[in-house]
Amino acid sequence: MNIAEKLSTRLRCYYGWIIVGVALISMAFWLGIRSSFSVFYVALLDEFPWSRAGSAGVQSMALITYTFMAPLVGGLIDRFGPRRVIAPGILILAVGLMLCSRIETLTQFYIFYGVVVGTGISCIGIVSYSAILAHWFEKKRGLASGIAVSGMGLGTFLLVPMSQSFISMWGWRMTFIITGCLVLIILVPATALFLRHKPQELGQHPDGSNSPDLNNKNHSQDQNNKQDNDWTLRKAVYTLRFWALILFPFFGFIGVFIIVVHQVKFLVDQGIDKMTAAYILAMVGIVSSIFRIFWGWLSDRISRELTYTMGIVCGCLGAGSLLLFEIHGSAFFTYSFFVLFGVGWGVTAPMFMAVAADLFKGRIFGLIYGFVEAGIGIAGAFGAWVAGFIFDKTQSYQAAFVLVIVAFLLSGIFVWLAAPRKYRGVG
Repeated sequence: MNIAEKLSTRLRCYYGWIIVGVALISMAFWLGIRSSFSVFYVALLDEFPWSRAGSAGVQSMALITYTFMAPLVGGLIDRFGPRRVIAPGILILAVGLMLCSRIETLTQFYIFYGVVVGTGISCIGIVSYSAILAHWFEKKRGLASGIAVSGMGLGTFLLVPMSQSFISMWGWRMTFIITGCLVLIILVPATALFLRHKPQELGQHPDGSNSPDLNNKNHSQDQNNKQDNDWTLRKAVYTLRFWALILFPFFGFIGVFIIVVHQVKFLVDQGIDKMTAAYILAMVGIVSSIFRIFWGWLSDRISRELTYTMGIVCGCLGAGSLLLFEIHGSAFFTYSFFVLFGVGWGVTAPMFMAVAADLFKGRIFGLIYGFVEAGIGIAGAFGAWVAGFIFDKTQSYQAAFVLVIVAFLLSGIFVWLAAPRKYRGVG
């Protein structure tokens, strides 16, 4: 009996929740490292004579790498299982972060962070755990997804101020090394000891039920499940729901990455000190973490579409708060920003995962979700770059924040076109 089997037996609980815990830890690093780019960005701009667009383009490069890697990672997990994919990714990520401590030129930054870190981080995040959790949960898919991706907010809350604090004490070079060491110390044992691909490996069924088919409530749904298990990529791309599934996260993450990459620098430009600006982003992370669980839970009870719309409206109001802060300078708008944007950001990842699984769960789900994340990678790369470009041209982020609101509203339209309610029996 291996460690996973012993743990499942000793705790007398459904092992899927252990998988959720591993996912939470991994996604804390996945997005915490991504979000921490914003404080490294400020430190590097202080040291090197680089433009904002050129420097922010490093994050765009990492997201382009992610775009190419995401479908590959999802397909490899479908074929070989998660540990053979995630473990090498952890090592690549740690090496990439340590190489970043040796940066002297912008080209090196593009290679070490944009390519090496971008490759490693693709293996430890939402693509991998979407492909895993889709097998472990049916009825509680929204809740499980919400808890897992709450690690994203937790990682932002912990790693962003930690990185700023370490940069202030020891410099950005040593901070890159420390972050790489943390990746190795925490993620390697969690992945090696506890991660499993499917409940059948431990003699269990989705959601811990005694029945292997929780979704088979009636004959019609039986037929839907059979169709879902027969998906091929060629078959999927000829459906409206596939393209709507690609586009609603795509537009959502244009908005998210404009804010996440540039918010710290924007606040510093407005006269807020660097540590306070980092803590504001950290507070966005913790609010989003709480609401990822809430939105996931709520979406299991009402439609995913309505849940997402409610959240994305809050995101629009959060972006509007930054606009008003630049215009009026009132500290009140920094508070409304981190609350409202945190609430809105919190709805994104759990709905991306749950809607995708509602629409396309099956033997190639990892590959299909990889293409969803590829679209997100392109969106994030564009969002990170375009906000820097807008600032370089106008010396203001106002147009960028308006773009955030427009992108969020388009995202809300496409989730209704994806229509997951039609495939999960919710009115």
